[in-house]
Amino acid sequence: MESRHAFDLVIRGGTVYDGTGSAGTMGDVAVRGDRIVEIGHVTARGARELDAAGLAVAPGFIDVHSHDDFAVLLEPLMPFKVMQGVTTDVGGNCGSGVVPFEAGLIRFRRMHPDADPKPWDGFGGYLERVDEARPSVNVAVLMGHGSLRRGAIGIEQRRPTTDELETMKGWVREGVSAGAVGLSTGLIYEPGRYAATDEIVALARELGGPSGGLYATHMRNEADGLLDAVREAIAIGEGAGVPVQISHHKASGRRNWGRVRESLALIDEARARGVDVTADQYPYTAGSTSLAAVIQNGAFRSDSPGGLGQLAGEHVLIASAPGHPEWEGQTLASLAGRWNLDAGSAAERVVATVGDACFVITFTMDETDVRTVMAHPTTMIGSDGVPTGGKPHPRLYGCFARVLGHYVREQRVLKLATAIHRMTGMPAAKFQLTGRGVVRGGAFADLVVFDPATIADVATYEEPRRFPAGIRAVYVNGVEVARNGAHTGARPGRAVRRGR
Repeated sequence: MESRHAFDLVIRGGTVYDGTGSAGTMGDVAVRGDRIVEIGHVTARGARELDAAGLAVAPGFIDVHSHDDFAVLLEPLMPFKVMQGVTTDVGGNCGSGVVPFEAGLIRFRRMHPDADPKPWDGFGGYLERVDEARPSVNVAVLMGHGSLRRGAIGIEQRRPTTDELETMKGWVREGVSAGAVGLSTGLIYEPGRYAATDEIVALARELGGPSGGLYATHMRNEADGLLDAVREAIAIGEGAGVPVQISHHKASGRRNWGRVRESLALIDEARARGVDVTADQYPYTAGSTSLAAVIQNGAFRSDSPGGLGQLAGEHVLIASAPGHPEWEGQTLASLAGRWNLDAGSAAERVVATVGDACFVITFTMDETDVRTVMAHPTTMIGSDGVPTGGKPHPRLYGCFARVLGHYVREQRVLKLATAIHRMTGMPAAKFQLTGRGVVRGGAFADLVVFDPATIADVATYEEPRRFPAGIRAVYVNGVEVARNGAHTGARPGRAVRRGR
């Protein structure tokens, strides 16, 4: 029997922000199947209707910097993302990738110690697995250089042989064909930190130019060497002829605060000569990474030679320590005092006990820098959330709501339409997510309905697993996945392939 309704869904009377940065306009949005089919004054009825009077209607948010590659398979409901309005997740960041399978599994078992998924073959196989898992979010994937290098070379500190480089190039070519959205590096992490610039250029050239994807990088240094790291990232993009995405743009360590003005100037200079360089950012003054990486980068040394800057024990909060939940939520300084050790020795004791699965929250950034980077027109939003156990960084649950509540409504760093663009249309264009990130006829019906007056990040470092306030409804491919602060249980997400 045919439906007596013209549409499957009509969202009525909201202020529609189309994702382009244009001001919002009052109107209705009609959906049929997985597509938006009509916008404006919709007279026909929908099988389902939502009264959005007084609310904003926007494209679903695109998290350009996630580490959810395995989470979307292991926890396909993805509540920590859909409940904050995220409808598309870009995984494979910071060089942590899903190919080759065994190398990827080693890296992601830091976050998911018990993960034991059935193996897949190549990026095409991974994206097929996403479609089989039917997560609640759409999933795009970057090719993680760290996993490629581990698969070809292991963790040896040397240049690849010709054959090893060809092996990595072959994986990149397969990823381009499969629809991966680009190549990522994590140049402070093992084994990516052992790669020279020319190795990365050679792999990025396999993207085949801008249409084959972008180069996204957790740069070699975000502290004293920030500016040289930005120059290297730009040089890689120029040398390979591909767009550049600088991950979680920041300046780490007090002595580097304010230096983002210079790094932003380098981005502007590159763009002026035709290089497509943009960045992403999470809206907090604390980051999060593995404690092993903090030690590797010498952050507890007085000369702090690595890419994280110098850290004191009181600036490091234990987020996850499998088998030792009593450490979670404690600072490294408190553990060091209890054990009568210095911070570096305490960190080594923790890692010796729980290994790479210990993640920490590091307070390294300046609030003024956060605002400076956010205000810059090249910055989009990415949570960089780490889906671990314990007490993860609150950005995993609250990133996008924090931008809209704290930085738009309260601090007025961005206008609402601009912030929405940075979360939707801008990343969709940069990552070649065709039909996503906009509210227009024919686009996919990825939508979020929220109250600009009340949306807020309520996750804290003490209680990070709290869903944001002020989000009325979230739709993925036309299906409601969140309503009034509760997950509906729907899993309409799919793998998103570059340009398709």
